[in-house]
Amino acid sequence: MYAILDIETTGGKFNEEGITEIAIYKFDGHEVVDQFISLVNPEKEIQAFVVKLTGINNEMLRNAPKFFEAAKRIVEITKDCILVAHNTSFDYRILQTEFERLGFDFKRNTLCTVELSQQLILNQPSYSLGKLTRSLGIPMTERHRASGDALATVQLFKLLLEKDTEKTIIQESIKYFDRRLEKEKLQNLIDSIPTILGVFYIHDVKGKVIYIGKGKNIKAEINKLFLKITRRAVKIQERANTVSFDRTGNELFTRLKYYTELEKLTPKFNFKKQFKLSLLNFNNDNFIIVDKGREVEENAMILIENNIVFGYGYTNLALQEKDLSVLKSVLTVIENKEVAKHLIKNYLNKNSVKKIIRLE
Repeated sequence: MYAILDIETTGGKFNEEGITEIAIYKFDGHEVVDQFISLVNPEKEIQAFVVKLTGINNEMLRNAPKFFEAAKRIVEITKDCILVAHNTSFDYRILQTEFERLGFDFKRNTLCTVELSQQLILNQPSYSLGKLTRSLGIPMTERHRASGDALATVQLFKLLLEKDTEKTIIQESIKYFDRRLEKEKLQNLIDSIPTILGVFYIHDVKGKVIYIGKGKNIKAEINKLFLKITRRAVKIQERANTVSFDRTGNELFTRLKYYTELEKLTPKFNFKKQFKLSLLNFNNDNFIIVDKGREVEENAMILIENNIVFGYGYTNLALQEKDLSVLKSVLTVIENKEVAKHLIKNYLNKNSVKKIIRLE
């Protein structure tokens, strides 16, 4: 069962809007079996541009029921239904905000006809409700009024149900309020990661890195990230499609790789780290830092040349370590040398490494 709705609001600041009109059509997949249409007194002024757009003004709403008077009917007609709207995230957010003001936790599974249309009705110049219904020949009356927009959405949803011939796209597009599908996806991502020291990368559906993290146990760090409920963490969780990782072998390489990759990739959901860079040089101009590698027989190496960080990498052959020209060929060149120098100096001041080889 579906509850297809449209809401008109006062406009204004995010999460401060009030509802001015609501229309809900209960739809069983074939026909409308119930409906609720009402103006709502928002108890606040309507923005001038909204009055011009919808034709609804404060005078019209003076004797309309307030939201708390309509709330019980809204709960009843949407019970055990999937909420459907054109841009459901907006209508659902507005409803949840109003119910929160009443101290009621309003939760429903949702479907968005914008997202469904983009999958099932391809190559449209616009997916706005007015332009899309016009191009599809769906009649619409009272544009930008709740009843007219909701009825047009009913007709659009009927068409989408018909176009979903495999009966999978709509089912897979349901957003569950308990986020069950998302949680399952995130758990699968966590299960694919080993419990190692390293750096991890969260990729979106296009493969772009949207977040970089690090830790002694990256599996645990990813799990903590996916359990957080902050606004930033939820956005990462929603966009996470794959996770890749680099084993580092030691804490110095973890920090070095993490911060240099942040500078290079600038992931959308990482905070930008501002370093107070030291102007002091290393005690020696030319040396090699040797620390634990990723495996028993492997060494992690950083080459400092003329007091500048050349690069870092891993070796497991004596030839690579003893011949400087060979070593340079296997190291990854550091781009942001000042940040790398700052990180290495700070680390060496507080921690020990396997050994330091001073060069002539």
